[in-house]
Amino acid sequence: MIALQTAATAGLTRIGLKSAQAAEPAAVDNATAIVVGSGYGGAVAALRLGQAGIRTLVLEMGRLWNTAGSDGKVFCSTSAPDQRSMWFRTRTEAPLATFLWLDLVNKDISAYPGVLDRVHYDHMSVYVGRGVGGGSLVNGGMAVTPLKSYFAEQFPTVDADEMYGTYFPRARSMLGVNTVDPAWFESTEWYQFTRTSRKAAANAGLKTTFVPNVYDFGYMQREAAGTATRSALAGEVIYGNNQGKRSLDKTYLAAALGTGNVTIHTLEKVRSVTRASDGSYVLTVDRIDTTGTVVETKQYSCTYLFLGGGSLGTTELLVRARDTGTLPDLTSGVGAGWGTNGNTMLGRANHLWDTVGANQATMPVMGIDDWANTANPVFAEIAPLPMGFEHWISLYLAITKNPERASFSYDSTSGAVKLGWTPAQSAVSVAMAKKLFDRINAANLTIYRYDLFGSTSKIFADDFTYHPLGGCVLGKATDDYGRVKGYSRLYITDGSLVPGSLGVNPFVTITALAERTMARVLAEDTAP
Repeated sequence: MIALQTAATAGLTRIGLKSAQAAEPAAVDNATAIVVGSGYGGAVAALRLGQAGIRTLVLEMGRLWNTAGSDGKVFCSTSAPDQRSMWFRTRTEAPLATFLWLDLVNKDISAYPGVLDRVHYDHMSVYVGRGVGGGSLVNGGMAVTPLKSYFAEQFPTVDADEMYGTYFPRARSMLGVNTVDPAWFESTEWYQFTRTSRKAAANAGLKTTFVPNVYDFGYMQREAAGTATRSALAGEVIYGNNQGKRSLDKTYLAAALGTGNVTIHTLEKVRSVTRASDGSYVLTVDRIDTTGTVVETKQYSCTYLFLGGGSLGTTELLVRARDTGTLPDLTSGVGAGWGTNGNTMLGRANHLWDTVGANQATMPVMGIDDWANTANPVFAEIAPLPMGFEHWISLYLAITKNPERASFSYDSTSGAVKLGWTPAQSAVSVAMAKKLFDRINAANLTIYRYDLFGSTSKIFADDFTYHPLGGCVLGKATDDYGRVKGYSRLYITDGSLVPGSLGVNPFVTITALAERTMARVLAEDTAP
């Protein structure tokens, strides 16, 4: 396997941009297969196509993160964000808005194609990664496989035995999943915050469980020992990790480029897709520079089209294509079945003797697992809050079994695709999380923090999600292998296939489903 940086040097990616005036589409560039997006589903598609000898072009709207800034680092830290942090913003939009109700968290920055985006709809915003590697660049790396029985409930037409026997192990191996050493976890200051939350959960009769991660825990131990450059121990996470993290640019995408059959174009956003009379797909694409200016509009044509733009990107592209008539045979399943994975965030105030530590690793390794509680199933990730001083706050990202779903719709007046999620649908997740954490507070005589989310009365952050799922649900918008209904040689490989809820962090499942899709497609649809 070659490093992505080496591949770029060898000319296998197109990362340089020239200044130019925006123009009408010129000649069409042809490729056998095009993959839209380089997140988990797109990365799997690119690798398996490349290994099959199929010349493949990956279109990624973000940049390739392989060039150091003036500080000598590729990514900036969470505590000192700069223009690299967010996608064309002039101020950061971190999950925590305030501390002690003071605006101390977010910072003014220069507009730039940064690595994290917060996409806003009327009553919900969604965090997504921007760059080669997609969400793998900005997530907490929690590589959790869902409970088999719940997976089977969500995907009744998928062979769960095959998934858990073949595709989940394949995904975990390629992603580099590993687990923290329990003995080191118990002794290190960097996970004091997790042990404090574990104690509070135990006092309420709740169990906790270790969860695996794609961060290299051997590297983390060297960070703690002072023999390796710090990354997870230097407050790096939501704006990227400079060391230690096995993001897709170091795993699937590096291997894809290593086949010699895959090319990645960066800072190129697909505007629309249509089908030509010969059955090929034609994509109209805007290429931007680092100011966000469209410097070229071009067209690509391909025989096979794989959509890996994520729950938002893929769904918006197809909803617009159906409702503007460029792909009119798409079904009503396109745009439906979207959910937040039941996400809501909250903080608790600990007693003075229950410290969380001034030093906190940014990679979560444990969750409160009350999913078996049929009356109120919740899995709560014990999240870090690395501020560099003792603050006695326990932070959590709760994943609830929220049954609410929403649909995307095309607004012909504005040309925008809108999401029909409502505050009442978010309230379902809040109520479930509150039942769990009321128990924890009662058992420990503790209270919620009211000062973290920008309002004097807001306890639960229910207006954003890290885990957008659905919009093109498997078996509804597609067949049982991600083939889009109504069209041949058009496939979906990303989180839009997942029907709104998984009960855990979703990227391992997305990866495994993409592996399953590619195995079937390459066996049945691309034979010479």
